Amino acid sequence: MASQSRYVPPEEAPHRATIMMWPASQRVHSDQTFLRILQDTIADIANAIADFEPVYLIADASLHNAIRPKVTTEVTLWDIPTEDLWARDAGPLLAKRGDDLVVSHIAFNGWGRKQIHAHDSQIAAHVADRLGVDMVTSGLTGEPGGVDHDGHGLMIAHESSWVIDNRNPGMSRDMIEARLLAAYGADRMIWSPGLKGEDITDYHIDSLARFTGPGKVLMNLPDNPERRDPFHTAALQTYRTLRDANVQIEVIPEPTRARVSNYDFVASYANYYACNGAIIAAQFGDAETDAIAVDALKRHYPGRAIITLNVDPLGEAGGGIHCATQQIPL
Repeated sequence: MASQSRYVPPEEAPHRATIMMWPASQRVHSDQTFLRILQDTIADIANAIADFEPVYLIADASLHNAIRPKVTTEVTLWDIPTEDLWARDAGPLLAKRGDDLVVSHIAFNGWGRKQIHAHDSQIAAHVADRLGVDMVTSGLTGEPGGVDHDGHGLMIAHESSWVIDNRNPGMSRDMIEARLLAAYGADRMIWSPGLKGEDITDYHIDSLARFTGPGKVLMNLPDNPERRDPFHTAALQTYRTLRDANVQIEVIPEPTRARVSNYDFVASYANYYACNGAIIAAQFGDAETDAIAVDALKRHYPGRAIITLNVDPLGEAGGGIHCATQQIPL
């Protein structure tokens, strides 16, 4: 791999801790019943991860008394105000620079100013302060959930969530690629077109395809793609792009009998989180595909516990476990 000033280790490398965010804004989540359910889901994920490594849960101090009974003692509450829960996107991208950690900063603007982000756009700076680490700007606006990397020089992304005027106006794909490679310490990018305007993220890659090792990808696809479904069409294009780039791909099916059947529900097995000694993954109530996903994760991450959770509220909110977490490398 080419020498770089910054290097983001693969997610499965050892962690110091996990960062999560507490959903709090009634402007973002106007249904208070759903907001409480979403908060309970975040607490469940934090507790599951905390069995394997420390968790730093970010929330305004005024909420700590209400949160504390929901989480274990291995979950530490940090006084940083939040609006929403998506730590993968709004949280800091932490990289190594020599022997030090730095925030390799990708500015967050609410997925192209689609959502309020007065607090969430400042999370990375607050965490850098808390950790006592420098922030190094990437010169990009976007979200780390919109790219995946194997930690060995290779990255994948959808153009739709990067080469877009609501994030990086006036920048060519080549310019964005160079800055992403520098931010992660990688040397090769695989681009697929993706899909603009159909969801708030403009089709993040991390709900479709994830690196599980050098040049090795686990991907979920529908068993029976619908030609009229733009997500199915874009997903198949990404599969062909990865195949043509000689990436080793294992495809697992999306659930067909999930508990939630809404069109915009995110039912992604690929949106799991690799923490120390475990994989924290979703199950959707489809016994057959849930079991296929667990078997695949066991093969790709031998020796790790596979912990599956019902995180349907995250899927209804447009994401998954990976979207709600961000690792601090050891």
